[in-house]
Amino acid sequence: MSEETKKTEEQVEATEVKKTAAKAKKETKEEVAEAPKVEKVNPEEFLANFDWHKYEEGIEAVDEENIKAFEAALEGTLGLVNEREVIDGVVVRKTDREAIIDINSKSEGVISLNEFRYNPNLAVGDTVEVLVDKREDSTGQLVLSHKKARVIKAWDRVNNAHETGEVVNGFVKCRTRGGMIVDVFGIEAFLPGSQIDVKPIRDYDQYVEKTMEFKVVKINQEFKNVVVSHKALIEADIEVQKKEIIGKLEKGQVLEGVVKNITSYGVFVDLGGVDGLVHITDLSWSRINHPSEVVELDQTLNVVILDFDDEKTRIQLGLKQLSKHPWEALDENIKVGDTVKGKVVVLADYGAFIEVAQGVEGLIHVSEMSWSTHLRSAQDFVSVGDEVEAQVLTLDREERKMSLGIKQLYPDPWNNIADKYPVGSKHTGTVRNYTNFGVFVELEEGIDGLVYISDLSWTKKIKHPSDFVSVGDKLEVEVLELDVEGRKLNLGHKQTTDNPWDAHEDTFAIDSIHEGTVKEKSDKGLIVILEDGVEAFVPSRFTVKEDGSKLAKGDTDKFKVIEFNKEFRRVVASHTSIFKAQEEKNIKAAQKKADTADKTTLGDLGGDLAALKKKMEGK
Repeated sequence: MSEETKKTEEQVEATEVKKTAAKAKKETKEEVAEAPKVEKVNPEEFLANFDWHKYEEGIEAVDEENIKAFEAALEGTLGLVNEREVIDGVVVRKTDREAIIDINSKSEGVISLNEFRYNPNLAVGDTVEVLVDKREDSTGQLVLSHKKARVIKAWDRVNNAHETGEVVNGFVKCRTRGGMIVDVFGIEAFLPGSQIDVKPIRDYDQYVEKTMEFKVVKINQEFKNVVVSHKALIEADIEVQKKEIIGKLEKGQVLEGVVKNITSYGVFVDLGGVDGLVHITDLSWSRINHPSEVVELDQTLNVVILDFDDEKTRIQLGLKQLSKHPWEALDENIKVGDTVKGKVVVLADYGAFIEVAQGVEGLIHVSEMSWSTHLRSAQDFVSVGDEVEAQVLTLDREERKMSLGIKQLYPDPWNNIADKYPVGSKHTGTVRNYTNFGVFVELEEGIDGLVYISDLSWTKKIKHPSDFVSVGDKLEVEVLELDVEGRKLNLGHKQTTDNPWDAHEDTFAIDSIHEGTVKEKSDKGLIVILEDGVEAFVPSRFTVKEDGSKLAKGDTDKFKVIEFNKEFRRVVASHTSIFKAQEEKNIKAAQKKADTADKTTLGDLGGDLAALKKKMEGK
C-alpha cells in the first residue's frame, strides 16, 4: 500500500472515530429508539473494498448501511470509550501537581491533584473513578475528571452512608457561619460547630484544610443539603467511658479534670467525658469577682466531688476544699483589742468587709467607722481596695466571725465634751443633714447637734429647714442643752443674736398704729409686713375699709395692734378698728354734749322753779 493511501486511511479512521464519539455522546444524553440489526462486517475487509478516490472526489456517497456496519464492528475494540461515561482508572504516575490515570484507552488522562485533596494518601496503583470528559481535546489529549465522577455517584454514596452509618472521609475546605464546609465525595457538606468535638471549639481555623472522619447525620433531598458530624464518632466511646466514671463516683473523691468552660457563676470541668460544676463560691476561700481570677480554660486541676443527684448527671465539685481553711491558719495570737491591717473587699451600705488574711474577713459596721451619731453609708469612709487599719472588737474562731472598728483607734470626742462645748457657748458648725423638725449640725468629727426648727429664727416662720439652710452651709450655733450619757447636743441658731421681740414689745404696744403692706391673703385673713419686718395677722373681719371694700394683696395702709404675744412672737392687728374707733369717739363726744345740754336745761328749769316757789312763798 502506498504512503498516500496509508495517510488517507488514517484520516478516514479519525473521521469515523469522531462520528462514533458524537453518536455515543448523544445516546448518553437522551433515549433513542433501538438500532436496527446490522450485519457484522470485518473492518479490514471494509477498508480494503472502500473506493477512496471516489469518496474524496465526492463521486460516490458512502452507503449509510456500510457506515453503521463499520461502527458496530468498532464496538468493543480496545482503546475506545464513550464520553460522559464514568469508569474506573488506575493511577500510573504522580507529579507534584497531577496524577496520570490509565483507563485502558489508546491514551492516558491527566487529573489535577486538587481533585484528590480529600485523599492525601493517593498512591500509584490506586483505582479511582473518573468521568470521560472528552476523548480528545484540541491537542488530541484524553480529558478526565475525578471530581465530576465523584459528584455523579456522590449522592448514592452519601445516602448509603447515611442509611448504614458508614464512616466517611471529608476534607475541611473553609470556615462558615456557625461551622465548617466539608468536601464529602465531592459534595459540600455542612459541619456545625457543635458537631466538631464533644468540647466547645474556640479556634475553628485549626481544622481548615484537614482530612477528618465523619458520619452523615442528616440529608435534605429537596435542597440537596448534607450535614455531617465528627462528634458522633467519639460520643460512643465517650458514653462507655462516661458510664464507667459515673459508676465509680463517690462523695469526697478527688479527680483530675480539665477546665472546659468558664461562666460568671462557676467553672465546668471535664472529668473524662463527664462534666461537673465548680460554683464560684467553691473555687477559693477568698472572695472573687469572676472565676477567671482563679482558673484558665484548658487548665488541668484536681477537684473534689461534693455532691451529685441520684442519676449522677449533675455533679457538684469543689476546688477550695482541697486546701486548709484559712481560719485554721489564722494567727493564734490575735485577740480582741488588737489592731489588724487588711484590704476592703466588699462594700455595703451597712458596712465593709476587710480581708485581714487570705480567706479571713472581718466586718466593720458603719457605726464603728466614726464617733458621729449621725449614721452615713460605708462608701463615705472607705472604698474597695483600700488598705485600712482597725481594732478587733469581737472574735469567734468556731463560728469564724470577726467584727472590727476604726473609730476605736481615735479618742472618743465625747469624753471631754463638757469642757469643749459647755451650755451657753457659741460655735460654728457645718450643716450635715436636716429633717422636718430640725437641722443636724456637725461641730467636729463625731460631735453632732440638733437645731430645732423653732430655734432657727426669731422673726421668720419656717415651714421646713431647707427653706432656711442647705447641706454644707456653715451655721453659727449656741449650746442650749448637753446630755453626755445620751450623747445628745441641743443647739440653737437664733440664740446667737439678740431677741428683737424685746424691743418689739414696746414698739408694737396694744392700740399703737403702724403702716404695713399686705403680703398674703387667705379666707382667714391677711399677713401684713410691719416695720422691722415683723409679720402681723389681720383677721378677715378687720380687713374692711371705711368705704366698705376689703384690703387686697399689695395694699399699703394703717393698722392698729389689737394683740401682742412675745413668747409666741405673735402680733394681731386691725385696719377696720382705726376708723371704727374714731366713729365711737365721735359718738361718745356727741353723747356727752347731749348729756351736758340736757343737764343745763333741767338746772335752769329747776332754778326758775325754785325762784318761782320762793317768790310765791314770799307773797
